[in-house]
Amino acid sequence: MIVVEDLHKHFGGFRAVDGASIRIGTGSITGLIGPNGAGKTTLFNVIAGRLPPTSGRVMMDGEDITGLSPHELFAKGLLRTFQIAHEFGSMTVRENLMMVPANQSGERLWNAWFRRGLVAAEEAAIRRKADEVLEFLTIGHLADEKAANISGGQKKLLELGRTMMVDAKIVFLDEVGAGVNRTLLNTIADAILRLNRERGYTFCVIEHDMDFIARLCDPVIVMAQGKVLAEGTVDAVKNDERVIEAYLGTGLKNKVAAHA
Repeated sequence: MIVVEDLHKHFGGFRAVDGASIRIGTGSITGLIGPNGAGKTTLFNVIAGRLPPTSGRVMMDGEDITGLSPHELFAKGLLRTFQIAHEFGSMTVRENLMMVPANQSGERLWNAWFRRGLVAAEEAAIRRKADEVLEFLTIGHLADEKAANISGGQKKLLELGRTMMVDAKIVFLDEVGAGVNRTLLNTIADAILRLNRERGYTFCVIEHDMDFIARLCDPVIVMAQGKVLAEGTVDAVKNDERVIEAYLGTGLKNKVAAHA
């Protein structure tokens, strides 16, 4: 679904992404791992249109999407979440989801004044979909809670729920497990697997938790210093000497083996 060819992103003399090429297969859950500063989030930001590349190309389903804006990519079904959730804290959890679908009839003044029946019917349908999403994610009991009041893990589920309010094809998840307790992390993993298997979502996941990566991802891509260092199964990359050296550190080989 996604092909990235020789992508570069430079900030002055710093090469955050330095000639990275990756492929994300349709229907896969691809892991993207590497040490802090490896260029993973910058790569996500370029693919998702938040940053223009210095050079290189991004393709989606055979179409060149290099440099398209986030809203243009959103319309094509490419979405991303963030390490720090971006909820509207003063709105309820349900309202956060109901805001997602684009081009709602009620956004146009004429419709709000003269086509109230259309607006009401559309809003009711979006509300039903939001409630279905919340039940799918097992947080239906939080529908009327202010988003600012829910836990960090629940906010990550809410971020995932936003992707379900539109026809997402591929979702880029940036450290979805950061700061999340193990119970909620398992709930998030279950939701990702169900979306992948039951609804055909393609995912690319940045994550430092190797157990989480091992449960979800095949293949796994390893980045270091802005480049792709290795790619393969979880077991293959965990036993790659280059990965142990660059990503986990030479003194941690036994810890890697313990997770195998």
